[in-house]
Amino acid sequence: MLRKSHGNAVLGLVMSIVQALIMLLVMYFMMSLFGLRRIAVRGDFMLYVMSGVFMFMTHIKAIGAVSNADGPTSSMMMHAPMNPIISIMGAALGSLYQQTLAAGVILFFYHALVTPITIDEPVGMMGMFLLSWFAGVGIGMIFLSAKPWQPDTVSIIVTLYQRANVIASGKMVLANNLAPNRRDWFDWNPLFHTIDQARGFIFLNYAPRYTSIEYALSFGLVCVMIGLMAEYFTRQHASASWNKRL
Repeated sequence: MLRKSHGNAVLGLVMSIVQALIMLLVMYFMMSLFGLRRIAVRGDFMLYVMSGVFMFMTHIKAIGAVSNADGPTSSMMMHAPMNPIISIMGAALGSLYQQTLAAGVILFFYHALVTPITIDEPVGMMGMFLLSWFAGVGIGMIFLSAKPWQPDTVSIIVTLYQRANVIASGKMVLANNLAPNRRDWFDWNPLFHTIDQARGFIFLNYAPRYTSIEYALSFGLVCVMIGLMAEYFTRQHASASWNKRL
């Protein structure tokens, strides 16, 4: 995957770290500018911002990587051992590797150079990180299976979904502090649930009351199953000649 997006694999990894760092700094200054620090969890504010940004980046990068994986009409499928499932898994794991490395490097340097950080339940936090990725993989599989039918339209929808999640993920707010009518805006989004639950594992004095791990996991499993069925249907009907000009 790194070779596909960058000629130099090391440069690809560095770019992943830089992208995450830029997003982190932008969100930090935005939340400070709009006075959102007062509604954050009591504790390290930068760690609070990181918890939202890292889950968000992992989720949308998984969607982008999987939705752009080689489909049934790709020339790569002409090689006998290759099939779309291998392509999907390669793209998904490559995305997870990049985002895990980016998050790990940034956390290490923040801990070593700025201030020591303490994570209350690191295993639970990592579980939410992986669940954010898994939900992104499921959504990306649905987009991938639809892409051969309407490539341009699906690409636009993927971009819109990724951009909408900047707000729809709810990474700038706490579910416990939202009024019920405002919380309804975010409840459908599995990323909203994983971010809020992650903050419950990271911070000792925050206990999520309105989000659910089960919902995010069920959402991801349903999307994966729909994606697998849709991909199988598309594979049976897709033709390399669909996008060829006469």
